[in-house]
Amino acid sequence: MPFTADDEIRELLTNARTIAMVGASDRPDRPSYGVMAMLQRHGYRVIPVNPQITGEHIHGEFVFRELAQIGVPIDIVDIFRRPLAAGEAVDEAIAVGAKAVWMQLGVINHDAAARAEAAGLKVVMDRCPAIDIPRLGVPRIAA
Repeated sequence: MPFTADDEIRELLTNARTIAMVGASDRPDRPSYGVMAMLQRHGYRVIPVNPQITGEHIHGEFVFRELAQIGVPIDIVDIFRRPLAAGEAVDEAIAVGAKAVWMQLGVINHDAAARAEAAGLKVVMDRCPAIDIPRLGVPRIAA
């Protein structure tokens, strides 16, 4: 079952340091652009992943084509993709050994969530960390 309890979500966000954002956008009008900036301000390292803009930079971070290229441990894979496309991101998250997947608001894929959980990943679905962090009083990540 995906995490729904406030204490589970608070613990996940409190212990995370590195977030890979699949579907990150360099367009200021896109939700992922603002969420990435908010997460960075909160102290997380957010690594953008988007094959359409690989090699560019968003908020000072290099954009990778896929999770396998990142080369550092990933605590949370934050997925800004359509629900059907979220499954591919979940499979990549499993393959790279991420600790959790977070499917954004409106991103609901029960099959992908079940695969992630079966592989030992924590799962959050149909939520946004930029909403949950202030709502739950998650402390800023120390440098």
